Amino acid sequence: MAEHPAYPVGLRLSGRRAVVVGGGQVAQRRLPALIAAGADIVLISPEATPSVEAMADAGEIAWVRRGYQDGDLAGAWYALVASSDADANTRASAEAERHRVWCVRSDDADEATAWTPATGHSEGVTVAVLTRNPHDRDPRHVAAVRDAIVAGLHDGTLVVPQHDRARTPGVALVGGGPGDPDLITVRGRRLLAEADVVIADRLGPRDLLAELPSHVEVIDAAKIPYGRYMAQEAINAALIEHAAQGKAVVRLKGGDPFVFGRGMEEVQALAEAGIPCTVVPGISSSISVPGAVGIPVTHRGVAHEFTVVSGHVAPDDERSLVDWAALARLTGTLVILMGVDKIGKIAEALVAHGRPPQTPVALVQEGTTAAQRRVDATLATVAETVRTEDVRPPAVIIVGEVVRVGPEPTA
Repeated sequence: MAEHPAYPVGLRLSGRRAVVVGGGQVAQRRLPALIAAGADIVLISPEATPSVEAMADAGEIAWVRRGYQDGDLAGAWYALVASSDADANTRASAEAERHRVWCVRSDDADEATAWTPATGHSEGVTVAVLTRNPHDRDPRHVAAVRDAIVAGLHDGTLVVPQHDRARTPGVALVGGGPGDPDLITVRGRRLLAEADVVIADRLGPRDLLAELPSHVEVIDAAKIPYGRYMAQEAINAALIEHAAQGKAVVRLKGGDPFVFGRGMEEVQALAEAGIPCTVVPGISSSISVPGAVGIPVTHRGVAHEFTVVSGHVAPDDERSLVDWAALARLTGTLVILMGVDKIGKIAEALVAHGRPPQTPVALVQEGTTAAQRRVDATLATVAETVRTEDVRPPAVIIVGEVVRVGPEPTA
C-alpha cells in the first residue's frame, strides 16, 4: 500500500485529557507545550526526570507513579507514549488505537497515529514542520527547516506582507547595538523590516539600511532641517509627523536608546503627542566594544564594579554633572563614552584625585565593525597617544586593570 503524507492539524487540548506514558527526556521536552496548550495532563511513570518532577510538584501535571496499565488512556483525547518499556509502549498504543485516541510514539513512528512536528513561534504564529515520508524522518533536517522559517520571521529576512496582519502605527525606538549589524536584537531587526519610515542616527548599524525594501523612507537624523528647532526638537517633530500619518516609524539609534542616547526625551515627546511608542533595548557599546577586543569590564579578583560615564563635557566645565573625584577613588573599571577629545583633561582629573598615572587605558575606535582598532596607553600617556595615533570618534575608552587581563592585543 502506498504511503500517504500526514494530514497537518492543530489540536485544541485546553481542558481535555492528555496522557503521557514515561517521564524521561522525551516527556521533559514535550510536556511544556502540552502545559501551555492548557491540557489536563496525566503522567504515567514510576520515575521522572527532576524537571518533570518539578512540573508535578508545581501542580502543572498529575503524576501517577507506576508503569502503564490497560485502561490508563480512558477518556483521553491525546497520548504521548515515551517510556523505556517497549512492551508497555506497544500495549499503550494498541489501547489508543482501540479507543481512537491520537497517539504519538517516540520509539516507533511507523506505529504511531500522530507525529509531533518540529515547532517554533513568532509573533503569535506557530510554525510546524512535518516530513512527507515516514521512512525518512530526519529530525535534524525538519528542525533546520523550522529554524530557518522562524529565524526569517524574527529577523525580518522573511517578510510577511503588512496587509496580512494587524499593524499598530506608532514609533519603535530601537537600539541598534554598537555597529555590527548582526548585534541588533531579533525584535529590532523585525521591526525594521516592517517599517514605513526609518529615522537613523549616524552611529546606528548603517549596513542594515541597505537591506530595507525600496519603499521604506530612510531619513538621516543629522540632516533633518532644524529651522527654528534645536536638533533634538526637530527629530522629535519628525517622529510625530510621520507617526501621525499612520505610518510605522522606527527610530534607529546606536547602542542602547537610554545610554546617552536621548531616548527618553523622544519617548516623552511622543507621549505628549499621544503617539504610541515601543522601546527596544540595544546592546550598549559600553560593554560590547570592550568585549569585542577581549577586555572584560569586570573580572574576578580585578574589578568588582564598572562605571559608565559620558565624557562629552570636560571635568572643568561648569556643565559637568560627573563627580570625577569620586570616580578616581573607585578601584574598578571606568568606561568613558564620547570622550576622545576630552580624554586629556579627564586623565588629568583622575590622576589629580588619586588614580595612579600608570593605570592602563585602552581606546577602541569603531568597535565591532570592520574598521575596529585598539590603541593602548596609560592615564599618564593617553592624551599624547590619542594625538600621535590619530584616534577619532566614535571610540570607547576603558580605564582600569581589566585592560591587561585579556590576551596581548595584536597589531
